[in-house]
This record gives sequence, C-alpha cells and structure tokens, in this order.
Amino acid sequence: MSRRLLPLLPLSLVALLTACASQPELGEGPIVPTGFVFSLPTELPESDENIPAQSDESDEQRFSDLAGDRNYQLPELADSVLELGFKLVGTPYRYGGSSTRTGFDCSGFVGFLFRKEAGIELPRSTREMINLDAPKVARSDLEPGDVVFFNNRGRGRVTHAGIYIGNDRFIHSASRRSGGVRVDSLDSAYWRTSFMQAKRILALAHVSDTAATHH
Repeated sequence: MSRRLLPLLPLSLVALLTACASQPELGEGPIVPTGFVFSLPTELPESDENIPAQSDESDEQRFSDLAGDRNYQLPELADSVLELGFKLVGTPYRYGGSSTRTGFDCSGFVGFLFRKEAGIELPRSTREMINLDAPKVARSDLEPGDVVFFNNRGRGRVTHAGIYIGNDRFIHSASRRSGGVRVDSLDSAYWRTSFMQAKRILALAHVSDTAATHH
C-alpha cells in the first residue's frame, strides 16, 4: 500500500474524519508490481476472534445469514472493486478526500470503491467502519475485497484501512509522502505489526439489495 498544510477545518468535520491523517512515510512495498495478478477464491473463510470480542460461532452464523441464498456473487463484486482501485493507483492522498477530484484519505478511498462498484454506503471514518456488523475474517483466511484495518499510532485504536487484493497485498491511500493510492504487503514489518482486524464488508451487499426490494 502507499501513503500539505490545509486550512483549519471546523471542529465538527475534524471529529468526523478520525483516521488516516498522519501515516508515516514508507520506503518498502512497490506500487502495483509488474505482472502482479490476484485470484478470487470461491470458498468462504471462517471467522477469527479479533476485536470486538465475539464468538466464532456467532460470526459464522451471521455470515451464513448474510450470504445464504444470495442474489450476487462475492468474487464478481470484489473483482469490480479492485479493478477500479487499480485504475486509481497514484491518485494523491488528501485528508478528508473522498473523490478522484479531491484525492483520497484511507477511509475515503475504501468508501468510494464500495459505493461505486458494490452499492454499499460505508461510514466516513475507520472507527465507524470497523464496527459495521459484517463478518470478521482471520488474517490467514483473507480473500480479495476484504477490508483490512490497522492501528499505526500505537494507541490501540483503528487508524487506517485498505482493501485486500490477494497474495498478502492490499491497496490503500497511504499518505502524501508515500504517493497516495498504492499497493503494499501485509508481510512487511510495519503492516504486520499494526494489523488489527479484517471484515468481509462485501457481504453487506446482500443486505442492501434485500432492503431495496422491500421499497
């Protein structure tokens, strides 16, 4: 993954945008490697026991409720989300940005892709995003399209987010110094130690589709 003085923002806006403001400069991790290919697995993973604490059984049941008899395909949705993401590699980082015109911060980038390609409206901050009622995914069971969350300030709270693309890599809007939207490795020392949790937010597309049919 990859990561200017702005005018003072109103306090209400600062409170809303609670993450992604000051990612460190990263020297390792290429921007989309030449010949890099991601594959979309067909099996659904099991959940893990990451925060917030819940049982594996309850997560698995919730995933079954969300994904059972679905009228969409998770792999196809993930493919669409990531294709658009790759087209945006190199888009500048901007705190509070959530469009190709303004640039993106981390949550703005994730929200833009999910809204455009999966029809899912996500909360604006990573703190709200990580609390969505979506199935948790173990680090070892990640699939393309899963949203990965990090704590890179050492305070125990989520501060950054990106989207897993496969092969232990993820795409995100990192920082101005590191080039904005880029691809990085979950196995790098920095991201491995700051990884917090992952969620299969694409499963919520079924909930949105179902709700829409009742109107």
